[in-house]
Amino acid sequence: MVCVYSKTGVSQKGGKRMRTQREEFEKKWIASIRIGDKEIFGEIYDHYWKRLLAISFQHTKDKELAEEIVQDVFVSVWQRRQDVKIDNLDRYLATAVKFSTFKFLQRRRRQELIREEVLPHDQMQLDEEAIDARFLQEYVNGVVETLPDRCRLVFQLSRSEQMTHREIADTLDISEKAVEANITRALKVLRVSLRKVGFTFLAFLFF
Repeated sequence: MVCVYSKTGVSQKGGKRMRTQREEFEKKWIASIRIGDKEIFGEIYDHYWKRLLAISFQHTKDKELAEEIVQDVFVSVWQRRQDVKIDNLDRYLATAVKFSTFKFLQRRRRQELIREEVLPHDQMQLDEEAIDARFLQEYVNGVVETLPDRCRLVFQLSRSEQMTHREIADTLDISEKAVEANITRALKVLRVSLRKVGFTFLAFLFF
């Protein structure tokens, strides 16, 4: 196969083609998971294992613990394969591992503080809130990454860049109604995702 290169590497056209092929490959994997194809699931496990392990280890600094967390995520995906909604397998697994890792760290820190009784209750609460805040930001970032490209870009320009609907519309050459529709869609996904992991109050307060 002949590859087309620009001065900076693979051309945009080639990059887009590769991304499309990868997305189609992921769709086949997702479909195989739903019908309970153990052989394909094993391939998925082997393909993502090292990357997911690195994500968890980055926060736990404990290889055995990171392995256990990643293993639990794969078990959960398999057990819930007919119910779980997966649009992007790579982003879904990465977000699931981050979520499981931070929830474990949160529980472990709480148990340590209670067992050692070295901090007053107020300080303990502040420590837990710091963990929650860190997890929340990581989790939200992960959910945003699962959004469709246009929806994700509009939301990021609105929230991260603090751009108005008009500015976003002008930048992307779309209508303000399209901007509003994409932001509404993103917020709906975030609310649902946050409720699933126990951040019900924050889901309505901030989103």
